[in-house]
Amino acid sequence: MLSIVDRHVLRQVSLPLGGALVIGLLMLLADRMVRLLDTTLGKKNSFGVVFEMLAYLVPHYLGTAIPAALFLGLLLGFGKMSNNSETDAFMASGIGLNRLARPVIMLGVLMAVLSLVIMGWLQPHARYAYRSVVFDVQNVDVFYLAEEGVFMQAGNRTFIIDEMDRGNNAFKRAFIFQDRGKEGSETVTSARGRLIENPNGQRPTLHLEEGHRLLFSAPPAVTATTLVNGEVTDFALADTPLGKLSKDLFRPRGEDERELTLPELYQRLDNPPPEASREEVASELSERLVTAVSILILPFLAIPFAVGSRRSQRGTRTGFALVLIVLYNEIIQQGAGLANKGTLPPLVALWLPCLALAAFAAWRYIATCFTIGSDPIGNAMDRFGEFMTGLRHALMRRFGWETQS
Repeated sequence: MLSIVDRHVLRQVSLPLGGALVIGLLMLLADRMVRLLDTTLGKKNSFGVVFEMLAYLVPHYLGTAIPAALFLGLLLGFGKMSNNSETDAFMASGIGLNRLARPVIMLGVLMAVLSLVIMGWLQPHARYAYRSVVFDVQNVDVFYLAEEGVFMQAGNRTFIIDEMDRGNNAFKRAFIFQDRGKEGSETVTSARGRLIENPNGQRPTLHLEEGHRLLFSAPPAVTATTLVNGEVTDFALADTPLGKLSKDLFRPRGEDERELTLPELYQRLDNPPPEASREEVASELSERLVTAVSILILPFLAIPFAVGSRRSQRGTRTGFALVLIVLYNEIIQQGAGLANKGTLPPLVALWLPCLALAAFAAWRYIATCFTIGSDPIGNAMDRFGEFMTGLRHALMRRFGWETQS
């Protein structure tokens, strides 16, 4: 059962955490949505395809957004309590920072487990589903991209269509030219038609009505002394296949190490997928585990940066904390790249920075929660903040942007 203190602390942390998670996720998805629209706009049910692809991207972006939102929520939540002297009141009543940190430590454990499930199981399946949709979109015939009165190219076919009705896959007045190379060419005109989708695994069929067909059995030659005779026929109904064969399905899941779940990665260490090496499989396994372990460290890292006296430079402390976590994330990313190439083993490239961050967070947490002496790092950050504040005021007065009191 959560006590009143636990509920109060979680309430202060949960609001900025949830806001940062939602805003960060929406920003990441919005950036990708613009690129997806460029790829799918004009295709049949393009907006439905875009939202389907965005749904598959949610687990991928959650793996990035959860640690960032948790760290920012801890900084803002405990910073607000410290600024309002709530932490001083709790400590005066016998409730120390270590007791206040208990609910957020449990929150960090839950977030780490959730992140492990997302990265270990949801992300691989979602990534494969996303790539499968991309494959389907890229293999849709250009007919779905056709615009009224605009010449379009689909392989060796050039066509133009008028008065399109995408809801019924119908159109009026079509012109289709197909270049067959050494076998000549074929030109077809039609008064009306529609696209018939075949759900039984065959490629779609273009159904034409009331048209004409002009066929040349050989390409025209510039130096030829005789003309190539064409064959002209009229037809009431004609069907022609379109698109690529739908039996060319997307490859099975697992050829890329990022499509493997955590148990599958462990099982494939000595038997990597065709498109991956053992180093890449080991690096991917370690990177996912390091990310989950790093979330457990965040409460111990954020609280010392968030709390302080009323005169402390809280903005400077928050800035240092954010720079530190961004730097750590960059080190992990670069370490994963080195481990993928086999330059460094994962123990050195990934686990060593994680261990260093854990040691630093433990030292800062113990010094903040269990010692009375001054915090050298906190004092240094406060002095730096005071220096930057004085420099800013001096520059503003120098250029006349601030009046002296």
